[in-house]
Amino acid sequence: MIASFKKYTLNFKQASGTSRGVYTTRDSWFIFLFDGTSTGIGECAPLPDLSVESLYKMSSKLLQVCEEIDYFCALPEELHAWPSIVFGLETALMDLRNGGLQQIYTSAFTRGEQGIPINGLIWMGTPEFMKQQIRSKLDSGFRCIKMKIGALDFKTEFELLKAIRNEFSPEEITLRVDANGAYTFRTALENLKRLSDLQIHSIEQPIEAGQRNEMAELCLKSPVPIGLDEELIGISSRIEMQKLLETIHPAYLILKPSLHGGFVTCEKWIEQADKYSSGWWITSALESNIGLNAIAQWTFQLKSEGEQGLGTGQLYTNNLDSPLEIKGEQLWYRPEQQWNLKPLTDLQVEDDF
Repeated sequence: MIASFKKYTLNFKQASGTSRGVYTTRDSWFIFLFDGTSTGIGECAPLPDLSVESLYKMSSKLLQVCEEIDYFCALPEELHAWPSIVFGLETALMDLRNGGLQQIYTSAFTRGEQGIPINGLIWMGTPEFMKQQIRSKLDSGFRCIKMKIGALDFKTEFELLKAIRNEFSPEEITLRVDANGAYTFRTALENLKRLSDLQIHSIEQPIEAGQRNEMAELCLKSPVPIGLDEELIGISSRIEMQKLLETIHPAYLILKPSLHGGFVTCEKWIEQADKYSSGWWITSALESNIGLNAIAQWTFQLKSEGEQGLGTGQLYTNNLDSPLEIKGEQLWYRPEQQWNLKPLTDLQVEDDF
């Protein structure tokens, strides 16, 4: 088996804001596995200031992985400190074994018979920009809205959510919010009490990760169910998973294969979540359509209930054309549509380290 990789920069259609900053571009690294007949492709997509691995060292690490590909395929646990590479290698192998057609699971989803319900994601920005996004999602038929909060003042964000709730009941529209750790422990509980008046479905990561006792107290006292997101990053062993869930007792886990170390690690989290009676759903992490496609196919076969966070494929001007399509509030796979991987194949194999 021959392995190589290429770096590709994705350009956002418009600046996309979170409490950690604003994205205008993001880099992904694609790993290619060739067995003499087919080529499997996987995406390694770490996020700045969030992933445990260093973006500056991605190319040199991938060079090592490609040079010792048989070793790392046999012992992927050696890459535990590089979760996005684990995900890329895992999915490239699955793609290769299935003929290199970007169909890693055969299901009603890949046959185009069923879609996956997803939430409509509202990015941070000016109140006017956020209102525009909200209206667009509602007009498109979304019945679950996820709003990133924490960049504006709480009053402004509360009024935006209140406007949705005044127009739509909880039976009509599910409201999720994602704070990305924006609140302090001192302000979080009061904010959560206010948000509960709007019958919010859940809040992701209200305070920064690493404050387990404080997060446990919030989970105990909060009238809004709390989901863990950043808190899960960097944990891959069942023992550490158990310790975290025994301490915090979250209502939900938000799982991202690129950040947690691929499908195998996420399935460990699901196993532990079920054991400790926590709900869960799957979210993409700004991958291109290569990574999103793999995550969506895996997610469908999990038969998870509720809306997933898989709507980020439309964010880029130069994403790879794929069979993925959002129609209404569902992500669909259209098998009659072709992939266009030319932007990737036109790139030179990266050799500047």
